[in-house]
Amino acid sequence: MSLLAVSGLSKAFGGVRAVDRIGFSLAPGELLAMIGPNGAGKTTCFNLISGQLPPDAGEIVFEGKRIERRSPRERSRLGLGRSFQVAATFGSMTVRENVQVALLSNARGLGSLLSSLSRSEEAMRILQKTGIQALADRACAELAYGDLKRVEFAIALAGHPRLLLMDEPTAGMAAAERIELMRLVQGISREQGISVLFTEHDMDVVFGFADRVMVLAEGALIAQGAPADVRADARVRRVYLGEEAAHA
Repeated sequence: MSLLAVSGLSKAFGGVRAVDRIGFSLAPGELLAMIGPNGAGKTTCFNLISGQLPPDAGEIVFEGKRIERRSPRERSRLGLGRSFQVAATFGSMTVRENVQVALLSNARGLGSLLSSLSRSEEAMRILQKTGIQALADRACAELAYGDLKRVEFAIALAGHPRLLLMDEPTAGMAAAERIELMRLVQGISREQGISVLFTEHDMDVVFGFADRVMVLAEGALIAQGAPADVRADARVRRVYLGEEAAHA
């Protein structure tokens, strides 16, 4: 059974169809890349799945449950996590404190000092897993952007997601940092069986790490499949990959 199944998903803003009857599925532990030119509908699709926007039509089924009318908070409780293109952390708090807040929020324990203390070790385990334990006591405001993206990933893992939506996870990072972060994401996904749906403009990241790729253009799904098949698709090459594909 698919972890996530989307069918007929649509959203319009005035006369513009931002998402037009999109349908796809995501298997447990799979890394699925969603690519397309600017304005293709990727972020709108993410917002529909995570609950930031209500759909005009369509179904979103997560682990057998219809969720398109549930709040973002309810979806998070079910195991749907999200990270954003611009890293969002509490700058005045330490890395460890940021992860602890996420753990406590997920456990509904923000008001309990005892609960806070009990989450410290769990926070450190997550920081070790994401390779940033040495930064545990540093304020997030002091960190380089690449480290902040890892902190955001650690915060997302603190919600114990079954599915993680990652909107441009490597945006603003140097080339080597992008590959390193995606190796980390892929390794933890494989180890913990977390499915990942991600958008990305770096084609080395997309074709190097995605199990499958789906391509949007003007709100519609124009191709999906194995990375090699999508890269060879004539319409994808014309609409999105352009000159890059011609030299591939």
